Amino acid sequence: MDQAVVTAVGVLFSISTLVLLALGLAIIFGMMGVLNLAQGEFLTLGAYTVLVATSHGLSIWAGILLAPFVVGSIGVILERSIIRFLYGRPLDTMLATWGLSLALVGVVTLVMGPTTEGIATPLGSFEVGRYGVSFYRLVVIAISAGAALATYLALRHTRSGLIARATMQSPHLVAVSGVEPQLVYMATFGAGAALAGLAGAVMAPLTGVVPTMGLAFIAKIFITVMVGGSTVLVGTVSSAGVLGLVESAISYASTPIYGQVAMLALAMVLLRLLPNGMSGLFRGGL
Repeated sequence: MDQAVVTAVGVLFSISTLVLLALGLAIIFGMMGVLNLAQGEFLTLGAYTVLVATSHGLSIWAGILLAPFVVGSIGVILERSIIRFLYGRPLDTMLATWGLSLALVGVVTLVMGPTTEGIATPLGSFEVGRYGVSFYRLVVIAISAGAALATYLALRHTRSGLIARATMQSPHLVAVSGVEPQLVYMATFGAGAALAGLAGAVMAPLTGVVPTMGLAFIAKIFITVMVGGSTVLVGTVSSAGVLGLVESAISYASTPIYGQVAMLALAMVLLRLLPNGMSGLFRGGL
């Protein structure tokens, strides 16, 4: 029984981290069609926000709260200065965001140094029988669920969310109603960047902070979003659920390396069987 509880927490943690990591790109790619290859660097910026905050005497929770605002603001600046000129040009966007990724890694390395910095994991752990479970893992699960719920409520039940969804479907009609589509694009890209910053901040105590940390997550992010398809929440959550479950099961039975290989193999099979991703199974979902 104790082992079953610990295993269940581990599976939920794996699924939750995939949801949290992929949610920002799901908005940027799923809603805007922008394949942002610099998404991993937005995670890195979120992690460094926590590092800088804690080094200046703030708590880790203050750093986690600051990260979405800091990275979201950077995302808005980059959208206004680079991305907005490339809408409708997917190849150019990929090249530009790849270059942006390299530039951000270089700037962070220059400013913060190339070494890995550690952030102490807060809250400690509790015992389940003879097993120890980190309280912070439960916090990560809660933050992931909260971020997904907040995104759903914002897109489904607010005027801003309605305008954002309408703009992505028909910007000309939205412009006729008096709303500037370019401002909606800016806000949507900023929201996707902010969610990536939140994910990086949350993952920082678990992985350590280094300028290239985004590379450790970018493959998982893209796999999860591609398998999920264009439906932002339903696709991302269902994709993360399936892939996270398989990765956890295989990692538990063998090693994490085999777990990642199994996740990639399953993603390839799902994309072959479901060309539209898992979103194709949920018509009308958000």
